[in-house]
Amino acid sequence: MTDDTFAIIPRPLDVTVGRSGATGGLLMDGLVISYVPELVQEARWFRQVLEAGTGWLIHLAPYESAHDAAIELSLGPLTELSSHVARGPQNVTPDAAYRLTSSEGRVVITSPGPVGAFYALQTLRQLLPDLTFRKAGRSEPIRLPDLVIVDAPRFPWRGVLLDVARHFMPKSFVLELIDLLALHKCNVLHLHLTDDQGWRIAIEGYPRLTEVGAWRRESPASGATDARPGRSPQGGFYTRQDLEEIVAYAAERHVRVLPEIDMPGHMLAAIGAYPALGNTDEHLSVDTTWGVSSHVLNLEDDTLRFCTDVLDEVVRIFPGPYVHVGGDECPTSEWKTHPRAQEIMREEGYDDEGQLQGWFSLRMGEHLAQRHRRLVGWDDLLERGAPSNAILMAWQDEARGVAAVSAGHDVVMVPQEWLYFDRPASAGPDEPVGFPGVTTLEKVYLHDPMPDAVPDAQRHHVLGAQCQLWTEYVATPRQAEYQYFPRLCAFAEIAWTVESPEQPKSYQEFVGRLGRHLGRLTAMDVNFRTLEGPDPA
Repeated sequence: MTDDTFAIIPRPLDVTVGRSGATGGLLMDGLVISYVPELVQEARWFRQVLEAGTGWLIHLAPYESAHDAAIELSLGPLTELSSHVARGPQNVTPDAAYRLTSSEGRVVITSPGPVGAFYALQTLRQLLPDLTFRKAGRSEPIRLPDLVIVDAPRFPWRGVLLDVARHFMPKSFVLELIDLLALHKCNVLHLHLTDDQGWRIAIEGYPRLTEVGAWRRESPASGATDARPGRSPQGGFYTRQDLEEIVAYAAERHVRVLPEIDMPGHMLAAIGAYPALGNTDEHLSVDTTWGVSSHVLNLEDDTLRFCTDVLDEVVRIFPGPYVHVGGDECPTSEWKTHPRAQEIMREEGYDDEGQLQGWFSLRMGEHLAQRHRRLVGWDDLLERGAPSNAILMAWQDEARGVAAVSAGHDVVMVPQEWLYFDRPASAGPDEPVGFPGVTTLEKVYLHDPMPDAVPDAQRHHVLGAQCQLWTEYVATPRQAEYQYFPRLCAFAEIAWTVESPEQPKSYQEFVGRLGRHLGRLTAMDVNFRTLEGPDPA
């Protein structure tokens, strides 16, 4: 990059600024966006956001008939990417690459596919004044610099997890978060929909999952890290129509929604709704404390049928190729005395109840495969028996990801030490209560999602990375924004940007761009943590 004044986040592969005095693109009221038919969705999206932020009237016209377009969207190969691909990106998706040229009064965008055109438009937004990021406003004509940007992502999986099970987040916030993911060129929203403390997805045929499982009578006291009760009842859930809207909204912004139904552990909310799913005769309730419940699903045929029924509903709602079935932190004590569990142990020749979790996961994987879906699970499945084609999320540490790759699995790197945003952003006493440990902005930025221990021949198995926000101590959307930002900006850059000798990673350089980028987040009313430290509010 020959000029860092544009503060683009994540940083593009290459920015070449034109000669001194050259004119760039000119945008103003009445401008025309031309597009090839394959890019009509992207053209419509950009017209919507640009009209809102500027007050302009913007016209769309087919590419062939527009001779005076200020913005041109076209499809085509990017030959100049070959050297960049050779020097570093793993699993680069050609469809996501783009070239943006601002010169002689026009902006010309070329990409191999629609997703690249969309990312080019997100970059173009960041070349505009901060005020254009507001939901309404007025703007004078905008003169852009003369430049050429060539860009492509490092990894195909650039994900963000939102836990809506511990604290329900309204649909409006999920939609806003999708816009923020898209702005930062992240492309997966992982919704953790179920856990011991709440069930958030309506399932046809099982109404008590939301009538009972979506609500808990109390939560730990505000700010408490122990189990003291003190908060009012909490709950909520998404209807099928809500989730279909979320999926469609995300798809328009090239974000895939990954649903997670955590099983066979972390299922107390479901067992509270349907006691027959459990291993005991107790009538249990949705968990009112944090942590891991010892109550897990039994392995009876009727319970397996319940699980596959739930997954079938999930598949009907979420069209993506993956379904996350959790598989983490599953206690096995109840299986030691349950007749069906012990019967399976004898039939399979198992000598440890942990193997029953692998038995369960294999059946869920087979069921999903019949529905043309691929199972995703946490790295706990590595020892307990993950389906051979399962994608594993390495959350415990990097070594788990390396081991999963060695076992032949595709892996998404989500190590808690660097990418868990429920941890405080500093060790200071004014930080919001969170899980033990500290995850600073610098720590996130200096992390490399590709472990050095992964051999070159196996690096294609590392699909990418994901940051996580668990919400035990995050009760509102404003709190969630505060925990995400600006650390999500750093994450977006390490998942997207390819380092090179010409553009080495520099935290100070990043912070310089980030300082300007926060003006955009301010215009979007994002409740971020300032670079100076925590906000008492």
